[in-house]
Amino acid sequence: MIEKILIANRGEIAVRIMRTCREMGIRSVAVYSEADRKAMHVRYADEAYCVGPAPSLDSYLNIDNILKAAQEANADAIHPGYGFLSENALFAQKAAEAGLIFIGPSPEAISLMGDKLTARQLMTDSGVPVVPGSKESMADETMLLKTATEIGFPVMIKASAGGGGKGMRLVKQESELIPAYRRARSESLAAFGDDTVYIEKYLESPHHIEFQILADQHGNTIHLFERECSVQRRHQKVIEETPSPFITPELRKKMGQQAIAAAKTVNYTGAGTIEFLMDKYHNFYFLEMNTRLQVEHPITERVTGKDLVKAQINIANGLELEFKQEELVQKGHAIECRIYAEDHKNNFAPSPGLVKNITEPMGLGLRTDGYVYEGYEIPIYYDPLISKLIVWAPSRQEAIARMKRALYEYKITGIKTSIPFLAKIMDSAAFQQGRYDTHFIEDNLEFLLEEDATHQTYEDIALFIAYLDYTDKLNKYTPEKTADTKSQSNWKTFGHRNNLFHL
Repeated sequence: MIEKILIANRGEIAVRIMRTCREMGIRSVAVYSEADRKAMHVRYADEAYCVGPAPSLDSYLNIDNILKAAQEANADAIHPGYGFLSENALFAQKAAEAGLIFIGPSPEAISLMGDKLTARQLMTDSGVPVVPGSKESMADETMLLKTATEIGFPVMIKASAGGGGKGMRLVKQESELIPAYRRARSESLAAFGDDTVYIEKYLESPHHIEFQILADQHGNTIHLFERECSVQRRHQKVIEETPSPFITPELRKKMGQQAIAAAKTVNYTGAGTIEFLMDKYHNFYFLEMNTRLQVEHPITERVTGKDLVKAQINIANGLELEFKQEELVQKGHAIECRIYAEDHKNNFAPSPGLVKNITEPMGLGLRTDGYVYEGYEIPIYYDPLISKLIVWAPSRQEAIARMKRALYEYKITGIKTSIPFLAKIMDSAAFQQGRYDTHFIEDNLEFLLEEDATHQTYEDIALFIAYLDYTDKLNKYTPEKTADTKSQSNWKTFGHRNNLFHL
């Protein structure tokens, strides 16, 4: 049985995996770049090894260095988390060759589902519906134009090796086709080292709905219901919820059966996600399979009561699943907000820097998966996701109310975060009523970027109280160096103008 696991990742997902390891009595091994020496996952792990300098290519994507660390630590297994090497078939293969258990699917399954064109053909052959589109890559512009005309505009150009919206372009009319094709190929080559692209029919008002899959080594495959992931920005998920407010119980059952069929097509083992697009008429189509754990997995854990990381480890140990499909039910409603270090007022630019203060929300039905702490400096080299805020409640409306309260309590100073932006989404009538699709953010951007006067007032009060406390301590302990007179005058004017002295 597995006794020691190296987590080939960083940030909140590394900490989250380590927590389950600790509960199971399994020792955890962290890897880190030179920029992450003081990161929480390094502090939390039982052991930690540096695998290279700050850039990802030289550290978290360096297969040889990670495998060397696993051997030095005498680890039994590797958990890839998500991102980085989690869907890299070569990494899974090399880990197996080094005598390590890869906590994930086989290299063959990763390869088959990692290539979008191959996956589309496999699903078509097995009877799983796919979005109408090309069966082969678009090798030249002549073929592209012919195929797009046959499918009919609007169309989507997609990278075959893609993910996260990279190498993806919406084309509404013929005049946009060739420039979009060239940009998509260039972006795909830069991101994935592969410029292969294909073309699909664009669905109007689409919903992005995914099903969580677990499959053991004994032929048992189940789904743990759906997650609604349609609140997206630049094809990146921002908020997820379960159950979906858009699908019916009958549709849930049908989609779940198709998700299981898709996983069985490639003899899948471990945790994975079958992703569907659904049009406004409730027609659904296979989009892709993520052969790993998902960022939004906690909401599934919350409504089913199942620890997905524990399930992954048990499957890797060769154990059968502890529960059957008919034993699973969705209890209540869960929502996840992704907290990014970014400035939504500046085109959502990343906002790395020193975290000065954190106040995390507390209370009934809350979970925070994070990795930053007071005094930690967020590096510039990695994804700006810093935590995930998860709420649960008996109903969707109660869950929204709880999330609004939690976002109000969540305070991080020193950097810009997406918390105010997420709070505005919760205030949106369209979101509250469940009337949204993947265009929700762009369709409501003006409202979502409006300044929240109440939020700003609380920010002003907090700053003013901090100033009063600072000057009081400065004058008390260093009377010969009283607070700067000009600064005091400015803050007093600010306090009177905003009626803050009554506090």
